[in-house]
Amino acid sequence: MVARADVVSLLKTLLRFDTTNRAPGDAEGELAVAVWIHDLLRDAGLEPVLLAREDAPERANVVVRVPGTDPSLEGLLVHAHLDVVPAEPEQWSFDPFGGDLIDGYVTGRGAMDMKDMAAMTLAVLLDWAASGERPRRDVVVAFVADEETDGAYGAQWLVAAHPELFAGVAAAIGESGGVVESYDGVDGPVRLARIAAGERGTLHLKLTATGSSGHASRPAEGSAVLALVDALHRIGHHDWPLHMSPLVRAQLERTAAALGVSADLDDDDGVLRTIDALGDAADVALFTVRASTTPTVVRAGYKVNVIPGLAEAEIDVRCPPGFEDELLAALPALVGDGVAFEHSVREPSVQAPIDGPWFDAMVASIKHVDPSAVVVPGCLGGGTDAKAFSLLGIACYGFAPATVDPEGRRRSGIHGVDERVPVSSLRGGLEILAHFLATV
Repeated sequence: MVARADVVSLLKTLLRFDTTNRAPGDAEGELAVAVWIHDLLRDAGLEPVLLAREDAPERANVVVRVPGTDPSLEGLLVHAHLDVVPAEPEQWSFDPFGGDLIDGYVTGRGAMDMKDMAAMTLAVLLDWAASGERPRRDVVVAFVADEETDGAYGAQWLVAAHPELFAGVAAAIGESGGVVESYDGVDGPVRLARIAAGERGTLHLKLTATGSSGHASRPAEGSAVLALVDALHRIGHHDWPLHMSPLVRAQLERTAAALGVSADLDDDDGVLRTIDALGDAADVALFTVRASTTPTVVRAGYKVNVIPGLAEAEIDVRCPPGFEDELLAALPALVGDGVAFEHSVREPSVQAPIDGPWFDAMVASIKHVDPSAVVVPGCLGGGTDAKAFSLLGIACYGFAPATVDPEGRRRSGIHGVDERVPVSSLRGGLEILAHFLATV
């Protein structure tokens, strides 16, 4: 009997690579972990390729294709990013890059986001290589850099520079979905999982105001700072209308039905009451039913008694599916005269079908492992590498599964302190993922 790859050991090793991505052009560790993955897969008999931009060889990616037994079927992409957000070790109760096993958890920065998915995917690939098994359809796996910034060295670059690697691929799975969790329903606990079938669009803004410099004791009309502050106030306090996309409507309706909660989605007040009644089970629906424009960066001045002639700001803009035209039409009046603006990022919302074979196969795999689970679609409030891969016409889903820990341990600490995943949830997620990749 062929020994199975140990997903816990794989995750512990991945977590011990410090792959912190601080800002554009400021990251580390991606080459080292990519080389480790490449060599592991090569030594197992697969044919991975190691890829990086010529101007940044240390920002490496690994792509491998496993041919399916039926070449007439469309291919599937599995993508997982290897970079992580920074950790502040002084705030943690264990080493963020220790990859330790503590009280039934695998601990470390990236345990949830998303080296757990990378470890599960590696385990499936190594099992296939050891046993000689093959999936029904081609499965392309991409372990990528730079998701935590903008993908310029990872998914965005791979899509632009190497689209041939994804030839024949029709659907993809990545982070943020497929996790089974327990919620309180009207008639008792309900095990619920959300598969992300969409994301809000990302349309970040850079604002620039100009005016005359001068002595602060003699202020005059046309202050760049005041023009910028006025624009930020209008944008930051704007009450965007509710926009119920079909995806979010389906999410709320099906979640409410699962929990036995009454859903009233006919008007704005009813939508907000429904979201409130669902509590944590509503996930981020409070944000995905409307746009958000959040000022995050402001730059102006260098000396307290000097009026600056230039003031700049950046705004995090997120847009629900189907609302982009309305949002774009409203921006000029919100910014106002005297302030220029441009999109520093413009990535449309992502949507994938929730009534087809791909979604059905994910549901079936979750229920294969946890028959009592109720599976609903969901929409992410932020963004993932799905936005890049969708540019190739690929239907992208968030499906990085995990199961409920029988002793009540919960995944926690994503982008925060003491990030960790229960061992049992990780192993259950591997069982779901392996079933899906073998049967889809």
